[in-house]
Amino acid sequence: MAVNKRYYTLLLSAIVLIGFVATSLIGYFVAKDSLTDRLQQEMLPLTSDNIYSEIQRDLLQPLLISSLMANDVFVFDWINNGEQDANRMTSYLAQIQKKYNTITAFFVSESSGNYYHPSGVLKRVSPANPEDHWYFDARNSRNPYVINIDRDTADKKRLSIFVNYRIEDKSGKFIGVIGVGLSLQTVVELIENYQKRYGREIYFVNRQGEVMLQSSQYRSELHLQNKSGLDKAFLQVLTSPSSSLSFKTSSGNMLYLNSRLVPEFDWYLIVEQVNDPSSERIETAFLINLAVAVVISMIVLALAHFAVRGYHDKLEMMATQDKLTGVTSRQVFEFYFKQAVARGKRRDESLSLVLLDIDLFKLVNDTYGHEAGDRVLTRVAQLIKSHVREEDVVCRWGGEEFLILLSGCNMQHARDITELIRSAVAGLQFHFSNKVVQITVSAGIAEMQADEMLGQVVERADHHLYAAKRAGRNCIKPDIDDDETA
Repeated sequence: MAVNKRYYTLLLSAIVLIGFVATSLIGYFVAKDSLTDRLQQEMLPLTSDNIYSEIQRDLLQPLLISSLMANDVFVFDWINNGEQDANRMTSYLAQIQKKYNTITAFFVSESSGNYYHPSGVLKRVSPANPEDHWYFDARNSRNPYVINIDRDTADKKRLSIFVNYRIEDKSGKFIGVIGVGLSLQTVVELIENYQKRYGREIYFVNRQGEVMLQSSQYRSELHLQNKSGLDKAFLQVLTSPSSSLSFKTSSGNMLYLNSRLVPEFDWYLIVEQVNDPSSERIETAFLINLAVAVVISMIVLALAHFAVRGYHDKLEMMATQDKLTGVTSRQVFEFYFKQAVARGKRRDESLSLVLLDIDLFKLVNDTYGHEAGDRVLTRVAQLIKSHVREEDVVCRWGGEEFLILLSGCNMQHARDITELIRSAVAGLQFHFSNKVVQITVSAGIAEMQADEMLGQVVERADHHLYAAKRAGRNCIKPDIDDDETA
């Protein structure tokens, strides 16, 4: 048994170590093979998503400001009074610009067509003027606002982000467009930050493929449009809301690219990565992790080995003994029975089984509670064990039934031992609820006949136990005058 334990421990250790090393190697090669796909399908899109999320976050405040302006009572009152004093509106817009630190604030009236600015009325919008298409797009939009990037009407050199918020009266009639403008510098700073953090080329292109916004580290030779033979790839970028590409450049480098349409700007956000700087790091990290993990695994397995040795006997006891009484459990009784039969055949000895039942046990449980019943079971089990030999087996067969295996005992000897047990139990006294309670037991005995199975012997003992119950309990069957086969 000890040899088997050592063998299984060594086998388990070998399996765990081999499994761990094999899993690590498989994981490494799979990771290495899928690195391109992960970079292309996960890492670059994640950078793109993060930038887009921060752009949306930066637009929240201008949207809130424009919404407040579109619902400002002053604006409604001033429009309803016929736009009589333009200075009041320009002063209002100047206060908004100063208070919220925007680069501009504006209002375009539907009735007059005037374009109001903190510096005054700049012009009248016209459908015929291409520069004013943003206004009519907002007027015809079903959304409460439209965001666009355009040249500032007050400063043609400045490219800005405008939030164009529709104004409607209580009846839903369109009144005009109001809003604020903010600088693209925040987006540029965002690009710079991500480019420094991840070493990736980040820029924006319009639907014609022209670079509209880039970092200070932008290299035009990396722009997809400047790569020969990649016209189809460039077309794919500009005709899909999002795409992922990878290809080799003329210099032999591998270029990974991810694009996504930013609808607020109507531009494409491009994220490029030349080669994969993490490949070598992954290999180094793998080797270090493998060495550390193997050492840790060996330590854990060693500790597990000593722990198993220490708890093996305890686990065996828990598996083979009844938890309450400490006697043998029914699950392993057949094993002991076969051992006793084999030993009896070698020695030419008799073997008897005693099935013993506590009389009226349910009444004890119902009257005094299950804790009292457990005390009775435990005490009776202890008493039975004290009256049998070490090689005999006492088993808890059922709720209040005990099966006793008496090796080298014929019927008469088994009856003598059982009578001692019956008499001793009858002399026990239990104190429950300030009352003295005495119990008795009934027993059936069967001596094993040639070639009988366990079930057959138990069945005969059970038959005799019921005979004892019918005879008034607190007795043993068969008694001295009975024939066992009756």
